[in-house]
Amino acid sequence: QVQLVESGGGLVQAGGSLRLACAASGHTFSNNVMAWFRQIPGKEREFVAGIRYTTAYADSVKGRFTISRDNAKNMVYLQMNSLKPEDTAVYYCAVGERYSSSWFEYDYWGQGTQVTVST
Repeated sequence: QVQLVESGGGLVQAGGSLRLACAASGHTFSNNVMAWFRQIPGKEREFVAGIRYTTAYADSVKGRFTISRDNAKNMVYLQMNSLKPEDTAVYYCAVGERYSSSWFEYDYWGQGTQVTVST
């Protein structure tokens, strides 16, 4: 049974940093795309960053966020620096077969972790 569990969310002041982690179990995802999405109430889930052999970022987070993975541990991380209030959302870890910015292309999801950035 595949399971993705996110951790590391919380409350931080604008300009601060957080590091999200996602632990995958039940399958080895070393050849899959692992990605982070985020969602605020009433809006569609939004692509943030993805990684397989290369990385991809949404324009809104380029230069501030860094995605990385540890295949030996089946983990993916999102280092978030220079956080802004507009980064406030629930952040989800996802696994898919290929790169896509569309949430419905991904097969497995975590339960999400709340990130709140205060002014």
